[in-house]
Amino acid sequence: MTLAAASVNTGDTAWLLAATALVLLMTPGLALFYGGMVRTKSVLNMLMMSFVSIALVTVVWLAVGYSLAFGDDLGGGLIGGLRHAGMSGLGPDSVHGTVPTVLFATFQLTFAIITAALISGAIADRAKFSAWLVFVPVWALLVYVPVTHWVWGPGGWIAHRLGALDFAGGLPVEITSGASGLALCLVIGPRLGFKKDAMRPHNLPMVILGAGLLWFGWFGFNAGSALGANGLAAEAFLNTLAAGCTGLLGWLFVEHKRDGHPTTLGAASGAVAGLVAITPSCGTVSLLGALVVGLAAGVVCSYAVSWKFKLNFDDSLDVVGVHLVGGIIGTLLIGLFAERAMTGGAEGLFYGGSPAQLGRQLVAVVVVAGYAFAVTYGIGKALDKVMGLRASEEQEHTGLDLTVHAETAYDHGVLGHGAPVAHSVVPTAQKVTRQA
Repeated sequence: MTLAAASVNTGDTAWLLAATALVLLMTPGLALFYGGMVRTKSVLNMLMMSFVSIALVTVVWLAVGYSLAFGDDLGGGLIGGLRHAGMSGLGPDSVHGTVPTVLFATFQLTFAIITAALISGAIADRAKFSAWLVFVPVWALLVYVPVTHWVWGPGGWIAHRLGALDFAGGLPVEITSGASGLALCLVIGPRLGFKKDAMRPHNLPMVILGAGLLWFGWFGFNAGSALGANGLAAEAFLNTLAAGCTGLLGWLFVEHKRDGHPTTLGAASGAVAGLVAITPSCGTVSLLGALVVGLAAGVVCSYAVSWKFKLNFDDSLDVVGVHLVGGIIGTLLIGLFAERAMTGGAEGLFYGGSPAQLGRQLVAVVVVAGYAFAVTYGIGKALDKVMGLRASEEQEHTGLDLTVHAETAYDHGVLGHGAPVAHSVVPTAQKVTRQA
């Protein structure tokens, strides 16, 4: 609903401007997080898959994505209309609540960007970059946009008919990316040497830096979803910090008991797991609930990342084990820990509510995960048939940095007899790329 320009609150607007910048920073942070987790031969490709998502999703979102997600419902709570296609009808006087509509649209855009980028971790080291350039906009339109309308859009069926709660994106961000990552890694198949070769992270300081930037940006993600500089934003901010901490500690506890060694990668992964789980619940649970949500995610996700070896699917960077599983935990625990003081009405089972809210959360999880998986699997199969989704065996063996991007991340100076690196490696890279 568009209100008069006088309804803009400068404090709310200032906070949301800052929150939008924080969330946008999460995608470069994710690029570093993922980039440090892969092997040296595919670092730049991993960075590029995240970085290019910023441009691809932005174009789609401004063209039709925002209108379809947040436009007036066309009926049934399934999708919005095209009234605001190309951001038509939105100017400096358009207001959403107490902030400019264009700012709200930009804030939501940053969510769409990182959600698409998250999927890349499931297919690291082996996906065609050209196929990724096609996949991202198609996926954003067919998966992210509809689910966002269901959860947050005017008349969306999950929020307005089912009554499930999701404060900052457990359903449209975490569960869609996790389920979609699972679908895509099944389509593309495992990496060469999966379950045989060691595929350890090549740069753990980079992983920690990326996790730190993600954590920093997550305050904008969660507290910004209050859409105002108010007490709810402050509570979401504190809950986000608390859950990240207990997620980190929970993961390290499991590693210490199971493996005898709490690891750097485990600390980074545990923090992210806690942050993932608190995303849907940060505005619905108390501090105690946030501590429990983060701890549950840290413990469960630390076991879930090993499922890929037992079930034989190669989720390279554990998108399924962290984002899908963590998103499910956080979304379901709303049904147990939701407090009336936070939600304004709904209560979890442990706070005097009935099992009904837990049932609503479960239905939302099943439908969103199933929809995201099915549609992504279809997109992946179609792309694989039309243009090929997987890089060639030669490219994968040599590394996507050199064969696709004609660059390497760690070769500097000269290679033997004073020959410049660029002169010695680029022609080979170009030859391999053309053959592919």
